[in-house]
Amino acid sequence: MSKEQQEMGLLRGPHISTSAPTTTINMPAEISRPDHVTWSMFNTLFFNFCCLGFIAYAYSVKSRDRKMVGDVTGAQAYASTAKCLNICALVFSIIMIIIFIALYANGLGSGAF
Repeated sequence: MSKEQQEMGLLRGPHISTSAPTTTINMPAEISRPDHVTWSMFNTLFFNFCCLGFIAYAYSVKSRDRKMVGDVTGAQAYASTAKCLNICALVFSIIMIIIFIALYANGLGSGAF
């Protein structure tokens, strides 16, 4: 072997034919279910039609608690209820805003009949 080949062999390091052991961690997909806490908080602060946003927030917190204890089925049920309540609060609030804008645009909102 020439001097250059010996130096290249030292730079490459030893050649080991066995592979290193690997560790695999399997994460269950059920834990990553959304609990809608952020959406519920937004609806509680801005679109709280008939307290639906606050009730949705309560269900979202219950869903998060169930998820932390490992009750995936209970967490999913509470999250589904919170999602429905959030949708209702958002839709009803937007309808009310449109009605108020329409009334104001027609002059009925300023008190002049």
